[in-house]
Amino acid sequence: MSNPYLHEPMIEMYVFETSQLIEQLEKSILSSEKTNSYTLDRINEIFRIMHTIKGSSAMMLFNSIAELAHTIEDLFFLIREERPSNLDYAAISDLVLDSVDFIKVELEKIKNGDDVDGEAGGLIDSIHHFLGKLKKKNDLQDEVEEQEKPLITAQQYYISQHKIQAQFPRHTYKAVIRFEDGCEMENIRAYTVIHSLKEITENFHFTPEDISDNDDSIQTIREEGFRILLKTDRSYDEMYDFFMQTVFLKDLELIELDQDDEFQLLEKEKKENTLQGSVIQNQQSEGESRKDLQASSHQSMISVNVGKLDKLMDLVGEMVIAEAMVTQNPDLKGLELDNFQKAARQLRKITSELQDMVMSIRMVPLATTFHKMHRIVRDMCKKLNKEVDLEIIGEETEVDKNIIEHISDPLMHLVRNAIDHGIEFPKERREKGKERQGIITLEAKNAGSEVLIVIRDDGKGLNKEKILKKAIDNGILYKPEQEMTDKEIYGLIFLPGFSTKDSVTEFSGRGVGMDVVVKNIEAVGGAVSVDSIPNEGTIITLKIPLTLAIIDGMNINVGRSYYTIPTTLIKESFRAKESDIITSPDGNEMMMVRGQCYPILRLHEIYKVRTDVTHISEGIIVMVGDGEKTYCIFADELIGQQQVVVKGLPNYIKNLKKIRGLAGCTLLGDGSISLILDVAGLID
Repeated sequence: MSNPYLHEPMIEMYVFETSQLIEQLEKSILSSEKTNSYTLDRINEIFRIMHTIKGSSAMMLFNSIAELAHTIEDLFFLIREERPSNLDYAAISDLVLDSVDFIKVELEKIKNGDDVDGEAGGLIDSIHHFLGKLKKKNDLQDEVEEQEKPLITAQQYYISQHKIQAQFPRHTYKAVIRFEDGCEMENIRAYTVIHSLKEITENFHFTPEDISDNDDSIQTIREEGFRILLKTDRSYDEMYDFFMQTVFLKDLELIELDQDDEFQLLEKEKKENTLQGSVIQNQQSEGESRKDLQASSHQSMISVNVGKLDKLMDLVGEMVIAEAMVTQNPDLKGLELDNFQKAARQLRKITSELQDMVMSIRMVPLATTFHKMHRIVRDMCKKLNKEVDLEIIGEETEVDKNIIEHISDPLMHLVRNAIDHGIEFPKERREKGKERQGIITLEAKNAGSEVLIVIRDDGKGLNKEKILKKAIDNGILYKPEQEMTDKEIYGLIFLPGFSTKDSVTEFSGRGVGMDVVVKNIEAVGGAVSVDSIPNEGTIITLKIPLTLAIIDGMNINVGRSYYTIPTTLIKESFRAKESDIITSPDGNEMMMVRGQCYPILRLHEIYKVRTDVTHISEGIIVMVGDGEKTYCIFADELIGQQQVVVKGLPNYIKNLKKIRGLAGCTLLGDGSISLILDVAGLID
């Protein structure tokens, strides 16, 4: 289905801003629920958020979202104005979070281009029912009755009846609105104010006038503020409260005018301008655009579409390949070109700096992903009757945006798994001498060109005997149990179809999940490891690369085939002797290096490549390590180190050939294709 909303700036803006507001709302609710109270600042914040979502949703004709937001706004209006006692904070949190979930689903529909057809009637009725009980319980009058009525009935457009109430407005106001520095897109925010103002009066003028179709108006608003002149029956206090609901409001100047001369003058000018045509206006706009363009050069931050960053990253990748093709051109072999080599080094330096800069632009902190887990913890604790606190460390750690998208689901599953399998019930914890409340810690930290994400809980830990028994029963034990280390036994939980849960619940027990976690992490070139101490807890570590796009690789060749190994995984390379080889009774080759035995993988045997180099002494050994695993790769020779652009494997290789141990492919300087080795997948 084609997306009718695609490339519509207003829709993109709506989705982006509403998603941010929903995220902010969720944080406020969860924070308030922890303290079992709503401060006045929190109430005002939630009220403002819902007011903004109501206005922008109505403007976009997403009526169900607008009506639901308006109903929540009513609830917090009553809480703010009447200060009722004996509030059921848990019930309020449930109502608002259920509404948040509804809005999230509708936003996903907008993103996918589906019909925004969700029915919010049930949620709205629940909130109204709660409101009625609250008023009855606190013996409140119906002063806020008008506020509680949904603004939308059966009409197609979100139009309030307020706009036709006053046919003869008595008051004239002049307002100047200034938005917070760095909030961006001030013209869209000004448009939202005007849209909300239409509910109150039709008699208004604003400057600049071209906010909806001229981005240059942003600079005018920043320098002079957004100016509005209006006539209405509303009192000064009512208008002041109305304008104070503006999101990202930095300063408001509101004056009631004794005379409406200025208003009448604007009315007259508006009529004259309409008659004069657009020639002079176009000339003025051109001059103002040049002026605003000069002024906008002082702007320190801009918003950029992610698609443009992806395209920029692709172009940088192509430039890296083109640079390798020029500097490593076979036609240059044997030539002494000092000036060319000097220019090539300068080009390589600039390319490298450009690549680093583009990557830094794409880096996103893990904070948003980590904080989403608060909601998971909260919901599961309520359903499982457990008490868990989530601690977050290193949320400022940054990774590539594409990596973030791949690790969100695995992280969610690991947190759910820790609560369901790891953390005990409060009574059981007290019997063990632990605190009633369990602790799950999410920690992120940099480790060279990788990021480590650690999920730690203080629960009952993994049961080694139970895991072994289950693995034997399912026939998935890959080596004799007496030869397995504790870490290898714990690692069995990542095999497909494995589950130690005796009963199927909403959260686990179907043998699906942990293997999917491993697949998702390995899909981005990462690795997963687990360790546990009985009755003390479990630690799961995700090791993920900083970026997917460009890596430093060591190129090797086997026969006429080329392979690339990420340099971060290479421990050393050396030539070996036949006498260094040890053959096990099963026929597996091992190599003794400084008193340690490591398995040897011959690439020409794994991938059936023809080569004349088959004796260990003739080729090169590259020792690679990934976490706990270390082994030796046998190849013909090392070609050299190079920055390579990671390209996906063709679908027929991924889907039909089922070749393991390959993470992607790349293009070398001479035009040859090199396969990038998946070090973790090779040993498996």
